[in-house]
Amino acid sequence: MTTSVPAVPETAAAAAQAAGRRRRIALAVVLTAAFMDLVDATIVNIAIPSIQRDTGATFSAVQWVTAGYALAFALGLITGGRLGDIHGRKKLFLLGMGGFTLASALCGFAAGPGMLVGARVLQGAMAALMVPQVLAIIHVTFPAHERGKVFGMFGAVIGLGAVCGPLIGALLTEGDLFGLEWRPIFLINLPVGIAGILLGRRFLAESRAPRALRVDLIGTALATAGLLMLLYPLTQGRESGWPLWGFVSMAASPLVLAVFVRYERAKARKDGSPLVELPLFKIRTFAAGAGVQLTFGVVSGLFFLVWTLHMQLGLGWGPLHAGLTGVPFSLACSAAAGVSVQRLVPRFGRKVLQAGALIMLSGALVYLWEAGRYGTALESWQLVPAMLLMGAGMGLIVAPITDTVISEVPAEHSGSASGIFNTTGQLGMALGLGLSSVAFFGVVGDTGQPGGAGTGAGAADALRASFVDATAHALWWVCGGLVLVFGLLFLLPRRMRAQEAAERAESAAPEGGAGPEQRQPALAS
Repeated sequence: MTTSVPAVPETAAAAAQAAGRRRRIALAVVLTAAFMDLVDATIVNIAIPSIQRDTGATFSAVQWVTAGYALAFALGLITGGRLGDIHGRKKLFLLGMGGFTLASALCGFAAGPGMLVGARVLQGAMAALMVPQVLAIIHVTFPAHERGKVFGMFGAVIGLGAVCGPLIGALLTEGDLFGLEWRPIFLINLPVGIAGILLGRRFLAESRAPRALRVDLIGTALATAGLLMLLYPLTQGRESGWPLWGFVSMAASPLVLAVFVRYERAKARKDGSPLVELPLFKIRTFAAGAGVQLTFGVVSGLFFLVWTLHMQLGLGWGPLHAGLTGVPFSLACSAAAGVSVQRLVPRFGRKVLQAGALIMLSGALVYLWEAGRYGTALESWQLVPAMLLMGAGMGLIVAPITDTVISEVPAEHSGSASGIFNTTGQLGMALGLGLSSVAFFGVVGDTGQPGGAGTGAGAADALRASFVDATAHALWWVCGGLVLVFGLLFLLPRRMRAQEAAERAESAAPEGGAGPEQRQPALAS
């Protein structure tokens, strides 16, 4: 007499294997989206000289190609996250990826600077719908005991994007595929985006927040108006001869932002769904950290634009030459970021971030000295010490800054604080790009505009020398910003309270992984 063995265990194992496969594919889709966003935020700088030559873009248009993306992304981040909570994260992710892919096509086929700037703004807005869903989808897709490894993979992808962005841009621009010059840096997103949409529709699971905050459209409109009233005349003013309307607009910008603050307070009392949780700024460390993030964003936005133009227009290097020169910076930044989070900050606290500001400042001063001494004869190998110092200093700051600041925020507000904090950094980058009108392009003058330098070897030498002088002038602004960052860091806690609590919880938790309330790492693009 034989007894049949039920196939339930085997069926359960097969189902678990299939579920694991779906999770892995879903993870690949959302990590690819995060990679696309970060690469597109950094890939453009290296192609700016090629874009200017091909389209005849003015300096202000060049600024808006990068600043437009950063500003649209910053202003849409919080709203994009809330829309995902309300209407479904999968739905908003796919909508954002589809829009991002379409905007990339418009960028690649742009007929002129105006169309390119508009497409970049659209691309940033679509990224603001797509990116906030990434961590939320990961959180609801993977069980608690797997999230630590998955978030580690997410961090590795972010670091890889920071390293690969300039190199990918350099290779595509230098390669001049099909005679398209700079356009492939955007068109490469098309097959990736289409594949992501098809796979996402099949393998991503839909989820919503049980109690989602409402969308604050009026607050978003007020914030957008106030910031544009500052950034538009700041960016366009130099080329327009600094007209009176520009100064009036910049003077009125704080008034509009003050109206925004009053409205946010009223919105909080009415339904508890303001765009910005203003009480967070009553926490001294959060307010100081937001100041650090804003100032550091200004420094970063200004430096990366200036650095790219110095190498290509000042020193006459090609895109690939310039991209390879930045490899020491990227490698030092990635290495320092990993060491700071895992070993240094838990032991030394805010001193690590302060050391990062001083190291980065020393790198900027070395760069400043080399630019002054060697002029247009500067070689790549001579820039290596400055690049290593600046990369290592940046890595010591950018990796731990979010958790260091949010450690002082009550746990129930950590999500809002993280969104505001990341938005502040993006706004800082947009402001830094706007300030380049004064700090950099104001020194170059009209000689750098298409057709503005005349012809002949003498005019070319004068143009290159003007870019070198402008770089030195802008680097002093960078140094001043880093000094301010160093001072603001004194207002942060000496040690990360959240880190201490996590260490105690980890030592007390049973074996088997993190709990369901494990904090998600913040995304810094």
